[in-house]
Amino acid sequence: MQFSEGPEFAKGHGTQNDFVVLPDPDGELKLTDAHVRALCDRRRGFGADGVLRVVPTAAIPDAPADLHPDVWFMDYRNADGSIAEMCGNGVRVFARYLVDSGLVTGTEFPVGTRAGLRQVRTHSDGGSTVDMGAANVFGESAATLAGRDFSGLAMDLGNPHLACVTDADLDALDLAESPAHDSEVFPNGVNVEFVRPTGPGRVRMRVHERGVGETRSCGTGTVAAAVAALRADGETTGSRTVDVPGGTVQVEVTGVTTLLTGPAVLVGGGRIDAGWWRQLAGG
Repeated sequence: MQFSEGPEFAKGHGTQNDFVVLPDPDGELKLTDAHVRALCDRRRGFGADGVLRVVPTAAIPDAPADLHPDVWFMDYRNADGSIAEMCGNGVRVFARYLVDSGLVTGTEFPVGTRAGLRQVRTHSDGGSTVDMGAANVFGESAATLAGRDFSGLAMDLGNPHLACVTDADLDALDLAESPAHDSEVFPNGVNVEFVRPTGPGRVRMRVHERGVGETRSCGTGTVAAAVAALRADGETTGSRTVDVPGGTVQVEVTGVTTLLTGPAVLVGGGRIDAGWWRQLAGG
């Protein structure tokens, strides 16, 4: 079968939080909500939790003003096409793509996001450690699921989170629908984490991500889970191993920032059919 050549793509995941990567070094790719929804669709597209466009910061009109225009920017879109400020697993996959494609050299480099600059240190196993910035804890709130209220810690990690430490059976939770939340506390929606301690320095987490649904992992969510678990133990700094359905990551919370360490895997790539791409764009 012959396909006309459209945009390049790669597919990757971080602890099974999966993404379509779209390299756009000249900042000329017209990426619509329809494109994103179709790419992420698990029946008519490649299937993913989101799309990562690889583009110079100079081509992003709403990029933070303090980012250097030449820094590679992670233009992240949720599966429903909405723009998200930050994605911890996405940054690791993005960094892996930059290294493997030769767009960066060395093991330490910055990545631009709508939540600001994120410093990345890559490892020989393909994973990386991302400086996620400080967690801005701004209060407490609650999520409601199947008629049960779960109290949690409200925080901002470049995107909003409600991390609920609980003794509930996580396997019994139905996260097909979004948990109800206080829209006054989270006017733009929220990622909700359900966190259960499982041993010294270790927790388990399930998450419902806004604009996506339940995912196998959420990088910023694992950081939120670690912060909430530490606070539940009367601590503000320390480390936690976080087990998610898609794997395991390590989170360190210091007095000034948070560090997320975990794997990143690229599984393949190629070119998108040009006719299909134009049809989605209305061209």
